[in-house]
Amino acid sequence: MKKVFSNIVQYRGNHYDFGYMQGELLKSSPILDNRKKQWGSNRRQFNSNKDDATKALLTFAPGLLDEIQGLADSLQMDAESALKEFGGYYLEYGRSGCSIFTESDYMVRNYDNAPSTYEGRYVLYQPTDTGYATIGPSMQITGRTDGLNEKGLSLGYNFVHRKKSDDGFICNMIGRIVLENCKNIEEAVTLLKELPHRHSFNYALLDKSGESVIVEASPRRVETRKSNSCTNHFETLVEENRYRMDESVERLSRIKKQQNTVNNAYHAYQMMNDTEKGIFSKKYGAWAGTLHTAAYLPKEMKAWFALGGDRKPLILDFHKWLEGDKLHATKIRGELDSNSPFVNM
Repeated sequence: MKKVFSNIVQYRGNHYDFGYMQGELLKSSPILDNRKKQWGSNRRQFNSNKDDATKALLTFAPGLLDEIQGLADSLQMDAESALKEFGGYYLEYGRSGCSIFTESDYMVRNYDNAPSTYEGRYVLYQPTDTGYATIGPSMQITGRTDGLNEKGLSLGYNFVHRKKSDDGFICNMIGRIVLENCKNIEEAVTLLKELPHRHSFNYALLDKSGESVIVEASPRRVETRKSNSCTNHFETLVEENRYRMDESVERLSRIKKQQNTVNNAYHAYQMMNDTEKGIFSKKYGAWAGTLHTAAYLPKEMKAWFALGGDRKPLILDFHKWLEGDKLHATKIRGELDSNSPFVNM
């Protein structure tokens, strides 16, 4: 068993200052050095057309361009290196698992991947220049694996495949852009259809209306379907599916079989987080072990979070934080049935 943790990052202010502050924190963290070692020679393969990335960010997320500039200034990086590291436009994304289940009052998601890919940062950010406040785990510093915004929109994504990738944003940057710019499902679906997608993913959305949809997005097509659960395959864009998807189909079947016994958000959380229920995964060596279970309750404006399985969630009151309260917790601790640490260790 490996003890792991996520640092809680809280900030209110403009995007540039937020980026600069994160850069200062990263100076005393092993995250960037460890990531550099992991990428190694693959780093040279990353397409580094600065103009394309800048244009895409200016079009869809100008505030994030300021945040990246703040990171660059703090870390004394040139603009091209900072865009490559934090722009979420050309980075490759490894295989991963993930499962999502929603009802009208909540979304619960398991984020499945290799521990060595996980940076261990849980971020609350309230911008003062542009965009909505958000709460959720970060990835590649600027991106988000899932989250909730101040308007009550929640989002999570599940990997489908990397074949036939194209120029575009990777999943975690898409998550951040949608949460920071959309107040409801309708706006999120419209934006997901406009954004350039590098890889193929399911995006699950839930807002305060209680409606939930799954957006199936590939570099070639984006389609929407009504559903309350998804794993790692498409049900509409079936021509995009991988040849092997038995495990994903089986996991979705287990969710559907158990959902009738789920009466509330905590039961749903237990269905996803209890290691005996068959949805939580311990396949850490295959890029498919469950690293965190997150729940978002848009009507209550609360977020739940846990690292590892069979754990009670930390409950964060996002509404109170938006009103000015500060979280006193600085770390979220957990334990994984793995020998591999997070990239922040």
